[in-house]
Amino acid sequence: MHLFRTKPVELLGDDGTTDGADVGRLRRSLSARHLVGFGIGVVIGTGIFTLTGVEARDTAGPAVVVSFALAGVVALLAALCYAELAAAAPTAGSAYSYAYATAGELVAWVIGWDLFLEFALGAAVVARGWSGYVGNLLDLPPSLFGEESTVNVGAALIVVVLTVVAVLGVRESARVTGVLVVVKVAVCVFVIVAGAWFVRGANLTPFVPASRPAEESGGLAQPVVSAVLGLDPVAFGVGGMLTAAAVVFFAYTGFEAVANLSEETRRPGRDLPLGLLGTLGLSTALYIGVSLVVVGMVRYDRLDRGAPIADAFDQVGLGWASALIALAAVAGLTSVILVDLITVSRIGFAMGRDGLLPPVVARVSPRTGVPVRITLAFAVLVLVMATFVPLGTLADLVSIGTLFAFLLVSVAVIVLRRTRPELHRPFRVPLSPVLPGLAALACLYLMLNLSIETWLRFLAWLALGLLVYALYGYRHSRVGARAAQD
Repeated sequence: MHLFRTKPVELLGDDGTTDGADVGRLRRSLSARHLVGFGIGVVIGTGIFTLTGVEARDTAGPAVVVSFALAGVVALLAALCYAELAAAAPTAGSAYSYAYATAGELVAWVIGWDLFLEFALGAAVVARGWSGYVGNLLDLPPSLFGEESTVNVGAALIVVVLTVVAVLGVRESARVTGVLVVVKVAVCVFVIVAGAWFVRGANLTPFVPASRPAEESGGLAQPVVSAVLGLDPVAFGVGGMLTAAAVVFFAYTGFEAVANLSEETRRPGRDLPLGLLGTLGLSTALYIGVSLVVVGMVRYDRLDRGAPIADAFDQVGLGWASALIALAAVAGLTSVILVDLITVSRIGFAMGRDGLLPPVVARVSPRTGVPVRITLAFAVLVLVMATFVPLGTLADLVSIGTLFAFLLVSVAVIVLRRTRPELHRPFRVPLSPVLPGLAALACLYLMLNLSIETWLRFLAWLALGLLVYALYGYRHSRVGARAAQD
């Protein structure tokens, strides 16, 4: 049972000075406005600029609008759970820390390891996308700025630049993110307003195309739910719409970055719920609006998979708008990478403070107020992956990792309501345990709609994490050391 030892909620933000770890404290300098900026910065990115075309053309048709709405509802339910826990225990680490207080150390380690996958891999995926987009936009050599490159110089360049911004301080990062967010939100609004004039009802009919067998649907490529129930995977129809919802959930991944910044928020009880719910509300509205306009401007089977929004404006004779959309795409991808780098370093900081990672790498710089060493360590990992590894379908791992974290956070709300009813909660999920239970079930269902091969890769990553925990984390845990002293 030592594997499931828990950390009291009151000690989640303990900096370890009593045990000699002394990693320092993060500075409280963020407001609700900063949190929404970070949230929009990480959520509005590749999803809105690429997934719309891919899923509309191949999986859902015009009903991709409903897929975005369903994924947004699941994310909103999870955000409510995050808001309750983050306001009650404002600490770095978010889902990792909440699992430590409820399910125990082993589950917390698994979640922390899972979040490393989500944010580090997510940053690498987006960095490669940024490189390709900028390479095409500026007509740069594909041997240095494309997926065909052996060494992706563009991806390496953007990771290095944004790592410098991340280590300068969280307020400096917030300023850069804020500028990028203003640019891409303004362009998204432009897409909705300008594109609405070219929406045609014929392009939206039928809204839910008749289902048909999905291409490459057998073997490990089929969703888990299809394999378990013996169903043939389908494209379009209600089944295709639900499958698309599981995939476009990738577009919402990262909003929990707001919860990871709770220890750096001036008034967490008030600002964290505003930051989380504001992020999801604005993002969902933009996703639904943009996807509806795009499938209304051009018939879904004629959308471009790589750049659907720009292509839709080209097809209706507004090619000049492509430059604005390209600018928004570059801004969107840049802010995603920056927030991912900041978030993954805060998770590493929390785990180092608990002794599950070497505390020396989690130490906060007294000059910048950020954990510089752990930021640089993760930046090197992202740099190597983004520069040398063609990631391709590994992007699906970001979705399954996020859904797994959301599932455990939802369960943590239910567990803490029963085990710690006296805990002060500035924000409470309404209709608990019904809404947290629905959030957990919805996350599990979307996970089961991902492919078997994605699950196998995810389980392999978790197995590697358990090995690291057995060799280091379990032996150096501060909670374990405190229990041994008692």
